[in-house]
Amino acid sequence: MTTPSLSCVRSAAILAALSVVLTACGPATFSVTFGQRDNRLTETAVLSSDDHAGSAKVALIEVRGLIADAATPGLFSSGENPVDRLVASLDKAAEDRSVRAVVLRIDSPGGSVTASDVMYREIARFRERTGKPVIASLSTVAASGGYYIALAADEIVTEPTCITGSIGVIFPTFNFSEAMNRWGIASRAVVSRPNKDLASPFEPMEEEHYAILQRLVDEDYARFRGLVVERRPGLSESNLEQATDGRIFSGQQAIDLGLADSAGGIREAFDRALAAAGVEGGRLVRYHPRGVTPRTAYARAEAPENSPQAAGPTALEIRLPGSTEWPPAAGAYYLWMP
Repeated sequence: MTTPSLSCVRSAAILAALSVVLTACGPATFSVTFGQRDNRLTETAVLSSDDHAGSAKVALIEVRGLIADAATPGLFSSGENPVDRLVASLDKAAEDRSVRAVVLRIDSPGGSVTASDVMYREIARFRERTGKPVIASLSTVAASGGYYIALAADEIVTEPTCITGSIGVIFPTFNFSEAMNRWGIASRAVVSRPNKDLASPFEPMEEEHYAILQRLVDEDYARFRGLVVERRPGLSESNLEQATDGRIFSGQQAIDLGLADSAGGIREAFDRALAAAGVEGGRLVRYHPRGVTPRTAYARAEAPENSPQAAGPTALEIRLPGSTEWPPAAGAYYLWMP
C-alpha cells in the first residue's frame, strides 16, 4: 500500500476544513487546480450573423471584476492581471486582419483610478492605431471605472437592467485611534515631516491631511467628468450635473440621459460592430485561455479548473464562486462600493 505524502495529507486537511466551513455557511461549491495555467489566448466562434458567408470576424473581449494593475488572487494563488489581459487581447485583435471590430463586454464595478485610466488609453490607442471600431457592451454592472473604460469605445450598448454611472472618485480611509485609546493602546509614528503619516488609521484625524486628499480626488474627478463631456456629446448640459454626481443609473436611464447609445446585449453589440466596420456579415469570436472552449458568448472565459495546464510546480488553488477577488488597497478609486 502506498503511503500518502505529507503535502497530500495537508491538502486533504485543508479541503476537509473548508468543507466544514462552507457547509455551515450554506450551499457552496469549490474546485481545485493543480499546476500552472496556460494563459495563452486562443479564439472560438460563439455567434454568427444571419449573413455570415464572409470571413470577417468581430473579437469579443471581456473586462470582468475589479479593475487593478495587479494580479487578482484567488484564495490560495494568484490570478491574471486585468490590464495585462486586456492589452494582450487588443494586441491579438490588432494583428488579425480578419478581425474588423471589437465588442468590449464590461461587467465591473470599477477599480483603481490608474488602472482604469491605463485601460482607457489602451483601448483608445487600439482604435487610433488600427482604425477598427470598438463597441462597449455593458453587462450586469459597468459602474465608475467600468463606465470610464467604456468611454473609450465608439459606441455604448447597454443591457436595459445594467447598473451603471457612479461617475466620481472615492478615497477610502479608516481611523481606529479612538477605539485604540479605549483599550489603552497608543500609537506614535516617527515621521520626517508632518504630512508623512497622511491619514494614518492609528493617529487622530487631521483635517489638513484630508484637505490634501480632497485635492487629489478633485483632480481625478475633473479628469473623469472631462472625459464624459468629451466622449458623450449627446449628454445635454442640463443633465451633466445629475449624470456626474456619483449616483447610479439603470441602463435605460443612462440611454435617456445620453450616457449610452442604445439598449441591447451581446447580439445587439455584435450587430452594431458589424455595421460600424462596414461589413454585412461575420462571426463573433471569443478570446480565452487555451484548454477551455466556451459554449456561448455568455460563458466565463477562464482556464479549466480541474486539470493541469502546463508543466511547472504543483500548486493548490481554491476559488469560491461569487466571492470578492481581493480587498481594495490604499488609494483613489473609480469604484462603486454599495
